[in-house]
Amino acid sequence: MVSKAPSAPRCAAIVGSYLSGKTTLFESILHSAGATNRRGKVSDGNTVGDSSPEARAREMSVEMNVATIDYLGEEWTFIDCPGSVELQQETIGALMVVDAAIVVCEAGQEKAIAVTRLMKELDELSIPYLVFINKMDLPEAHVKSTLEALQGMTERPLVLREIPIREDNVVTGFIDLVSERAYKWEESAPSNLIEIPEAINGRTEEERTQMLESLADFNDDLLEQLLEDIVPAAEVVYQNLTHDLQESQIVPVFFGSAEHENGIVRLLKALRHETPEHTATLDRLGLEPDGEALAQVFKTQNGAQSGKLSYARILRGSFDDGTHVANTRISGIFKLLGTQQNKVSKANAGEVVALGRLEDVHTSDTLSESGKAEGPAWPPFLTPVYALAIHAVRRDDEVKMATAITKIIEEDPSLSYGPNIDTGQHLLRGQGETHLRIALDRLKNRNKLEVESQIPQVAYKESIRDAVSQHARHKKQSGGHGQFGDVHVEIKPLPRGSGFQFSDSVKGGVVPKNYIPAVEHGVKEYLVRGPLGFPVVDVSVELTDGQHHAVDSSDQAFKTAGSLAMREGMPKCKPVLLEPIFQINVSAPQEFTSKVQRLISGRRGQILGFEPKMGWKGWDEVSAHLPESETLDLINELRSLTQGTASFEWEFDRLQEFVGKEADQVVAARGA
Repeated sequence: MVSKAPSAPRCAAIVGSYLSGKTTLFESILHSAGATNRRGKVSDGNTVGDSSPEARAREMSVEMNVATIDYLGEEWTFIDCPGSVELQQETIGALMVVDAAIVVCEAGQEKAIAVTRLMKELDELSIPYLVFINKMDLPEAHVKSTLEALQGMTERPLVLREIPIREDNVVTGFIDLVSERAYKWEESAPSNLIEIPEAINGRTEEERTQMLESLADFNDDLLEQLLEDIVPAAEVVYQNLTHDLQESQIVPVFFGSAEHENGIVRLLKALRHETPEHTATLDRLGLEPDGEALAQVFKTQNGAQSGKLSYARILRGSFDDGTHVANTRISGIFKLLGTQQNKVSKANAGEVVALGRLEDVHTSDTLSESGKAEGPAWPPFLTPVYALAIHAVRRDDEVKMATAITKIIEEDPSLSYGPNIDTGQHLLRGQGETHLRIALDRLKNRNKLEVESQIPQVAYKESIRDAVSQHARHKKQSGGHGQFGDVHVEIKPLPRGSGFQFSDSVKGGVVPKNYIPAVEHGVKEYLVRGPLGFPVVDVSVELTDGQHHAVDSSDQAFKTAGSLAMREGMPKCKPVLLEPIFQINVSAPQEFTSKVQRLISGRRGQILGFEPKMGWKGWDEVSAHLPESETLDLINELRSLTQGTASFEWEFDRLQEFVGKEADQVVAARGA
């Protein structure tokens, strides 16, 4: 590979699906680059990243891990992102500041589909990325079938950079298609240069030609050389590969085994030579290279010892320790190697650092001394698709719990917490059950809080079908002043969505005007729980007549009379249960569209239609109306059916009458 001048600090995200081996690749990169003296193992619990109790207990990444290292005299920051689809907010944050990404996938056509959403997001953000097919040490691992599966997920051509050498059906090395050299892998050591096996000489030529033809689509000079049967020099090929990657025109594909450190040095060298400089990232983000110093916060971490840290990339200029940004002073600048913090006095353009104790700064904020510099547009935080109703085991801990959750949400803005005004429950919302369980574990591990959780109640309501006239009298003598209130009311159903209406047509002062608000108060008090046990909506109540007593009548007496009239009249109005109906939009690869539709129909949903998802080749968006009760665990089955690729967004649409056996069960459970 051609030599190159030293680059400014660069940053790459390592992304991929759960169990693809991302963290193992992260550890292998650090070890191969000389940043660590041994490669940590997830199973041994000694990795540079994933040090939190929540990660150790699950043997998986639950948040991004950041490591800044020196590789051949250049500064690199690698961000290992969680593979779980429920933790994708971390990945989105990392992608907003990187120069390139490494997509890690397992070899195999079926397993490759798990990175579909990631590749679509990278395409949408125009981020340069490479693919690393991992676990090539397994006998069933095949590059070609994996490549074919991946090509359907992106409009950028996938360019295979090397082909495998097999011995006894096991991959033992590779042939570099640019240099046309063969290498044999060694366990946790550099590969050895070997002769190209005769058996695959022909395939090498074929694959190299295919690589060159892909590059020629973007370079007329190269195309002309190929048409004239001129073999381009290796230097020309490298220049084209570098240019096309940096312009997000191609996706280079490498392979190896992170567990055995096979193919890691090859990957590192490609990154070093071909990843764009951070100035190109500025251009992609729509930022000028000159101007006030600028930093982008992409992660917030609240530590028991270190306090609040704001992970940021310096996009432009430099920041000194003690600089004032966002009305507060930077108190410490640190370069990170997992949990290890190395303090520095200054952060320069391109570097990734943690800034200490910026209390008013949040993830997605852009920092500058003036506070006026504009940063890149940040995508909306993910919409919650799963919820748990939670409460502290000890009532005295409720305030403490709310404060602790605020800090956890500050770290992970795809979480939300707050009361459901319809049910009275406090809901923790997020991207799935695992996501929420991680948050609850953090409450326990960090704050010693015991929290109970349950599936949320559905916000059922009730209404009426018939009208009724009802008379009610509240009369009580208890010595001294008594209590007297007498009312006649008309109770009527209203069109769906009308809410509650109260009026009066009293004449002759039979119910003095100062007592009429008390009647309304009593009516509203009853409507909190109607005859079926749920809040009543879409009802009108008119006070038409009544009586009062000059001495014994009072606000309380007429309030009680109003409530009594409702209690006696409502059961006569043919009460009916109403269930909330949501409008949902499900995004999934087209091969799963029919499965998604069957799933929705099987959950009492009404399919409204489907159409291609805008900007996402090979994806559909299915729209439907679905009862709220059927959305509570929808994401679990949806992901199971689509290999973790599908997601949905929702919003309340309407209340709809709910009758039949299931409705009877809901009412019975309410009364239990």
